[in-house]
Amino acid sequence: MIRLPASALALAAALCVTLVLSSCATHVERIDVDETRDLSGEWNDTDSRLVSEEMVRDVLARPWLDSFINEQGNLPAVIVGEVRNLSHEHINVATFIGDIERELINSGGVQFVASRNERGEIREERKDQELNASAETAKRMGEELGADFMLKGAINTILDTEGKEQVRYYQVDLSLISLADNRKVWVGQKKIKKFVKKNSIRW
Repeated sequence: MIRLPASALALAAALCVTLVLSSCATHVERIDVDETRDLSGEWNDTDSRLVSEEMVRDVLARPWLDSFINEQGNLPAVIVGEVRNLSHEHINVATFIGDIERELINSGGVQFVASRNERGEIREERKDQELNASAETAKRMGEELGADFMLKGAINTILDTEGKEQVRYYQVDLSLISLADNRKVWVGQKKIKKFVKKNSIRW
């Protein structure tokens, strides 16, 4: 049996510790925000952005918009209502709604009304202005722009799993509803299907 010197044993132990620590070190890489990287196969920022862009393009290309402008002589005012997450996983619906709002506003095709939560804060500010701002600059109550249409919908998923392979199917359904008479003037649907395969996984 060969006995190594104490110094050699200490060196070997130090090398082992270094290798273990280096293997556990966190690696951070900055990537472009528009770059697509699917790590888990779950809903991610790319899905949210692409779905919102495609569905907003579709809703603005349909006949309801020209019909409203021809009848009313102005752009319709739209508000985003509830988008329900009926999927099997946690989805940040607020981010998806934010993507839709951004696309609608930047399109220039509609006017956009603040959400219920935002309106509450703005109304408090108006009340404060009534007491503290000058008459020339204070914004009066009762002059809000009422929405003509509400956009709402849901996100659903279907999972098909066999062993370590899985197909994830996402379906986003949105409806544009007239607040005057509850008519659905547009119904949109976007589907995403992902095949996920991992070497070692527990579904």
